[in-house]
Amino acid sequence: MNSVVHFEILADDPVRAMDFYRGVFGWRFEDYRDFVGSPYWGVITKDESGAGIDGGLMGRQGPAAPAGASPTGFVCTVEVADFDATAETIKALGGAEKTPKYALTGMAWQGYFTDTEGNLFGIHQPDRSAR
Repeated sequence: MNSVVHFEILADDPVRAMDFYRGVFGWRFEDYRDFVGSPYWGVITKDESGAGIDGGLMGRQGPAAPAGASPTGFVCTVEVADFDATAETIKALGGAEKTPKYALTGMAWQGYFTDTEGNLFGIHQPDRSAR
């Protein structure tokens, strides 16, 4: 089976985007411009256990999709320990709720947000009692 091994976030303002993701999820960023020959940051999401995938962040190469347009790419969902607290942090750091929290019955709480760059992403709190 082929697994996803890397993701990329496109940003109008990479520094603002890094501040957002650092503040919401605690992700780290490493400057990779020497490896790729242009401004590019590695996104480190893994902890000591090695679970998850890492990615990259770079400046947007063209105009963003208009507000309300359907995304034209993969939408990533991040597992969180506390949906409500994470949602509040997202909004406090300039993100916006796109769909309210809803139950994936017997599995988890799910919802979607946009970051400071207009990129859509989900958050997911496992909870077998979700109804």
